[in-house]
Amino acid sequence: MEPTQFKHFINGEFVGSAKTFEKRRPSDNALVGYIHEGGQAEVDAAVAAGRAAMKGPWGKMTVEQRTELLHKVADEITRRFADFVQAEMNDTGQPKSMMEHAMIPRGAANFKIFADVVKNVPTESFMMPTPDGAGALNYAIRVPKGVIAVVCPWNAPLLLMTWKVGPALACGNTVVVKPSEETPASATLLGEVMNAVGVPKGVYNVVHGFGPNSAGEALTKHKGVAAITFTGETRTGTAIMKAAADGVRNVSFEMGGKNAGIVFADCDLDAAIEGIGRAAFLNCGQICLGTERVYVERPLFDKFVAAMKAKAESLKPGAPEEKTTGLGPLISDEHKRKVLGYYDKAKAEGATIVTGGGVPQMAGELANGNWVQPTVWTGLPETASVVREEIFGPCCHISPFDTEDEVIDKANATEYGLSTTIWTTNLARAHRVAAKVDVGITWINSWFLRDLRTPFGGSKQSGIGREGGVHSLEFYTEMRNICVKL
Repeated sequence: MEPTQFKHFINGEFVGSAKTFEKRRPSDNALVGYIHEGGQAEVDAAVAAGRAAMKGPWGKMTVEQRTELLHKVADEITRRFADFVQAEMNDTGQPKSMMEHAMIPRGAANFKIFADVVKNVPTESFMMPTPDGAGALNYAIRVPKGVIAVVCPWNAPLLLMTWKVGPALACGNTVVVKPSEETPASATLLGEVMNAVGVPKGVYNVVHGFGPNSAGEALTKHKGVAAITFTGETRTGTAIMKAAADGVRNVSFEMGGKNAGIVFADCDLDAAIEGIGRAAFLNCGQICLGTERVYVERPLFDKFVAAMKAKAESLKPGAPEEKTTGLGPLISDEHKRKVLGYYDKAKAEGATIVTGGGVPQMAGELANGNWVQPTVWTGLPETASVVREEIFGPCCHISPFDTEDEVIDKANATEYGLSTTIWTTNLARAHRVAAKVDVGITWINSWFLRDLRTPFGGSKQSGIGREGGVHSLEFYTEMRNICVKL
């Protein structure tokens, strides 16, 4: 099969670059294709296309016309469902079932959901007195900001990209997307979708490349960009924020996390194991909302640890196409080395390795993939590296606790504040604890249950701003007040 050429998508056309780099499959290291590396010239062209589109047919469309077009985008993604599933399996190596039941449907739904939110946003108006007694009317309107830079992560390529592109376009903006260099396929395919349904040229643009000294840096520093939205690690977010300060541009960041799971002795144990197990191991632990720290009330501790061991050992690693695959690979060899480095640190710091801690034996070509074992530790102090630092792998450390105040203090003892889960049948206690944990989202007796109308984002170093429903509109639009003397 001929290697795929992942080209930029600028002003409705696929454009190549002189420089390319390889894209390999995480599951077996097979060559998928070549990614064209963009830089200043490609970013300049993409931003110019976005700015021109704002003055063209796109800028003249009504909300209803944009809504209809974005519904067509979602429908076309669904029509090409198999293409997107295959693209994301090649890019991430994660199981086909996860792509079919979660990643691709949600990626398509983001366009419809945000288009409908924008269509139904209320306006506000105020009457005020004036000295002549006639009064004045103030009313506010929302207008698009302009060209939005969308810097995407690699762990859920289509879903997390459309989570930003959907509301940005629904609000009337144009976008320049910089996908992760690890996952170019879905952003490229989406360009074909945009052309197929008649989205005007320049509305959706994609520039591939790396971060520093490449497309990412050129895009986030570009003076023609009105705002920057980013999902990824905190270190990268810090660099982008410095770039955004030059020009005082708005930013929306969803960054790192070291999320805690809090398990009380009165919980439904089966539900807690299922929920914490998914939070620790789904997507091979490469989910910003995942759980790497688990605190279990002491009377339940031993039983919980034994059940988590069984859960981890039940996950069968394998090729993404196989129905029996319960665990995919890590995204890259570099990330595999990072995660295994933490596995070594845990051992050196004195952890009890309940299960895992190494590399599974894989057959055939899969032996070349980026595989690690799902891992559970106990016995480490709160100061240990694997308890404090985000690993982004299929692992968790489990500690006992005795009191409510103690577990709240432990859950909050981190520089991050993205999410937490609480497992208990005592809902009064659940509400009480949830109010005291400093995070953006808390799940009670559940995990990853998302209503896209609700605010999503983190506190502390986990992010800036909120996305979801009308909260996304607040970032992707400017409010203008108009005062009419009567």
